[in-house]
Amino acid sequence: MAGLLSGLEQFGLSNLESMDLFEAPKKEGEGEGGEQGTHTVQEQDFLFDKSFTCPLCDREFKARTVKIGKAKLAGSDLDLRPRYEQIDLLKYDVIMCPSCGYASLSRFFKYLTSPQAKNIQKAISANFKPQKETAETYTYEEALERYKMALANAIVKQTKASEKAYICLKTAWLLRGQAEHLDPEEEGYEEKKKKCQEEEEEFLRNALEGFLAARQTESFPMCGMDEPTVDFLISVTAMRFEQYDVASRLITGLITSKTANPRMKDKARDVKEMLMKKIKEKNAAARK
Repeated sequence: MAGLLSGLEQFGLSNLESMDLFEAPKKEGEGEGGEQGTHTVQEQDFLFDKSFTCPLCDREFKARTVKIGKAKLAGSDLDLRPRYEQIDLLKYDVIMCPSCGYASLSRFFKYLTSPQAKNIQKAISANFKPQKETAETYTYEEALERYKMALANAIVKQTKASEKAYICLKTAWLLRGQAEHLDPEEEGYEEKKKKCQEEEEEFLRNALEGFLAARQTESFPMCGMDEPTVDFLISVTAMRFEQYDVASRLITGLITSKTANPRMKDKARDVKEMLMKKIKEKNAAARK
């Protein structure tokens, strides 16, 4: 998984950059923009500083948090990435303690077992360089660093494959947003866009691997998602990487599912049409 955790050296954690994302856990003892009146709406208008108590070091800190109900949903991508007007909420979904380096997606932040805490203290906190938050908003670069810290923590604490896959998925979405917000007039635009796209692909591949593994070993709901939603995500991502057998099997099951809602089934039928077209094109190319 080379490259997924690149950039952690600024936190004093360059030794974690080569960790294996889905390595089997070791057993104990095996070793260590718009207008509103006269006010121009800005990103910071959607945010406030929320206080958190770190479950690892017990220190209190503040982190940028999105005001509930403030942002308006503009739509979603095929793989369910949400898009909001005037702000990318994905930038603010990682909570990181600036003192000890414990980081997690907001939905998992409070949940930390004693063995997990011990692993993080040893592998991350012991080398972590304390950080200071001063800016009113996070740049995409800063948000990406926070996601990589969350992924590093998830690997160290040997959490479920679904949690690691979910972090990878949301990191890929973040990188997609970063690419969309690059300035075409800025020097090096094409190179920066290509880098974002390559990193997005890498994180999506790992998300697919993790969700496939989780589907075989974990129960639902998974990261707050029911089985039809996870199967849809897997199908769309598998189709992207030409794993058509996986995509076809799951999307067909989703269409005939008794638990999937009508809206999800409609989405699944659209994906099946795309899938059939891609398979036909691939077969035609193979015959040439």
